[in-house]
Amino acid sequence: MIAASRFSIFFIDEAQRVTLKDVGTVEEIRRRAAEGGADVHELELASQFRCNGSDGYLAWLDHALQIRTTANTDLEDIDYDFQVFDDPSAMRHAILEKNRKANKARMVAGYCWPWASKKDKQAMDIVFPEHDFAAQWNLDDDGMLWAIADGSAEQVGCIHTCQGLEFDYVGVIIGDDFVIRDGRVVTDAAKRAGQDRSVHGYKKLLKEQPEHARALADQIIKNTYRTLMTRGQKGCYVYATDPETRKYFAAFARSQAATEHNDLAEEAETLDGLHLPIVTRDEAVPFERHVPVYDLSIAAGEFSEMQIADAEHWVELPDFMRASPDLFVSRVVGESMNRRIPNGAWCLFRANPGGTRQGKVVVVQHRAIEDPDHGGSFTIKLYHSEKVEEYGEFVNQRIVLKPQTNAFGYRDIVLEDELEDLKVIGEFLSVL
Repeated sequence: MIAASRFSIFFIDEAQRVTLKDVGTVEEIRRRAAEGGADVHELELASQFRCNGSDGYLAWLDHALQIRTTANTDLEDIDYDFQVFDDPSAMRHAILEKNRKANKARMVAGYCWPWASKKDKQAMDIVFPEHDFAAQWNLDDDGMLWAIADGSAEQVGCIHTCQGLEFDYVGVIIGDDFVIRDGRVVTDAAKRAGQDRSVHGYKKLLKEQPEHARALADQIIKNTYRTLMTRGQKGCYVYATDPETRKYFAAFARSQAATEHNDLAEEAETLDGLHLPIVTRDEAVPFERHVPVYDLSIAAGEFSEMQIADAEHWVELPDFMRASPDLFVSRVVGESMNRRIPNGAWCLFRANPGGTRQGKVVVVQHRAIEDPDHGGSFTIKLYHSEKVEEYGEFVNQRIVLKPQTNAFGYRDIVLEDELEDLKVIGEFLSVL
């Protein structure tokens, strides 16, 4: 790369090195540049947006994993949801509950369990009988699509499938390759599963250079858990197989009362401005007294009535509005429809409307859409279609999604290709 270009930029995070064969350390770049006669200028990225933008959490994690000593020796005043569980089933339940809100919560683990389900699709890989817990590694067929595949929230990802991904919440299972003994981290690459290619060559290196092999494996294992424990933007939940290790991390965790307070604050922020009686899914009388509050971002996958029915919160409509199974409430974010829908307004929609959509305000989804307000593949716009007659039937030739706004910078979204993939998710009925 240095030889092939006049100017190269390398972004290097040595704490992301998670296999013995990873290359690209700062020292190696310096050496290669010197060999090529290239000048080197080194800069430091002073901030980042991982883990709620909390440099404090990252510094604490480095300290807790004993990667480096930092001034962040606890989680006091750090805006990040960190919890330790004594039961992996309880952690899984917490992750699945978080996943209901935005389909952005997953479980991951150190690669300490053989991948039995790779050959036997019915086999379970990570099993804790005493906790009634059994789960599979992410399926081989999914590859890097594991994070969005159907049923992936029930599976467990490893470092190789989640290193470049980010979720809202992540549940991390720490295996026996990383344990705490008398307050010190003890790592053991021999506890990794034989299929883990990240430590491939360790046994040979251990015979030839034992001290170097142990030091390198220690770095790889610590970096692995650092990477896994930074996949969550809002929170990280931890279960360690070793009791002393659980106790070590639990000493850092905030009290349950503080966590519940944060959950309530998050919930209040999520439903801010919705001035209707709100109940939980268990308290609701579905579609008779209450209709669901639905996060349209979840519809980035496949939108369905079942997803609406599984909504976490339900609202009671005003007396003059009649509840029915095709209604749902959602928030409209952005200024693209501000002539009819104020930014942040809670609105009533009819799901999967039939009949003509011409001239109606609808929520539509198409893979070619990148909405300027949220970047998603769905948008709320005024629907206009241009049809042509083919074999006695009128079919869409061109669909134009028009903003209705006083704000600058919004343009029509014009769709001409693969119109059969366009899905009308809902029809706007009213601002609540």
